[in-house]
Amino acid sequence: MEAQFALLLAAVLLDALLGDPNYPLHPIRLLGHASIALERQCFARGWNHRLAGAVHGLVVTLGALAVWWLVHLSLAALHPALAWLWDLYIAYSLLCTRDLLDHGRRVLAVLDDLPAARAQLRWLVSRDTDALDRGGVVRATIESLTENLTDGVLTPLWALALFGLPGIIIAKAISSLDSMVGYRTERYRRFGWAAARTDDLLHWLPARLSVPLLAAAAALTGLHWRRVWPAARRWHGALSSPNSGWSEAAAAGALGVRLAGPVSYHGAWQPKPWMGDPAWPADLDGRHLRSALRLVGVAGGLALLVAVAVFLLAQG
Repeated sequence: MEAQFALLLAAVLLDALLGDPNYPLHPIRLLGHASIALERQCFARGWNHRLAGAVHGLVVTLGALAVWWLVHLSLAALHPALAWLWDLYIAYSLLCTRDLLDHGRRVLAVLDDLPAARAQLRWLVSRDTDALDRGGVVRATIESLTENLTDGVLTPLWALALFGLPGIIIAKAISSLDSMVGYRTERYRRFGWAAARTDDLLHWLPARLSVPLLAAAAALTGLHWRRVWPAARRWHGALSSPNSGWSEAAAAGALGVRLAGPVSYHGAWQPKPWMGDPAWPADLDGRHLRSALRLVGVAGGLALLVAVAVFLLAQG
């Protein structure tokens, strides 16, 4: 128990101090390469149906678990401390709270230089950014920060606390697979179905728990905490995802702003509905982004307290 608790705290501390490591052999990059290679083999054989996609996801996820476990066993045979350090390296690599906030801060730092702000925003979103004004850049950044609070912060952190290394590896593998093949395009409509539905199931509870977490964070940062639950309840369905809308709508209430709205992907505008009261501002600026960064940062800290409590309860 002591070693696992120390692993959890050390991984969070490393993430807070160093951020996500960026290099070619990052575990998520390696998982992505394996996924692409296996996907190509499947499509070359005409295996593009739902069952093939489910098998693809299962093989990639089990393969990631197998690599971690084989290395762990090999290092444990040499010395238990080496195996623990290997586990710490994997856990640290799969947490990304600092990286998420850093991306938001980079946009904030160049917000007065609109082309530079658009360029920084491209690291966070897949939408078209060339036509966005400053308010659009800020809205898109806040939306990305709050959406990724669920799948990038809460789910992996709580999976690590509840289920240890296997939990966070499975959670990150599922999220990565969804981001690679879980699209409703002609290529992935059937093949990516299992990845998308598994990802929806994985984040279902953390997405809804993000609402009280953001309400508490709003109270601690002097924002509109009383608006969080009504906003989440009213506008969470504005997005097609069954999960993403909860944290985004909750953040709109906490900040007292409108988010979402029409958005362009690959040159085509989509009539996405607005989140937030029509009286709330949609032309946002640096003040709103700074508040959002504080909100998400405090929510991440509260998520750690929940993780510690969950770990202690599970062990007790």
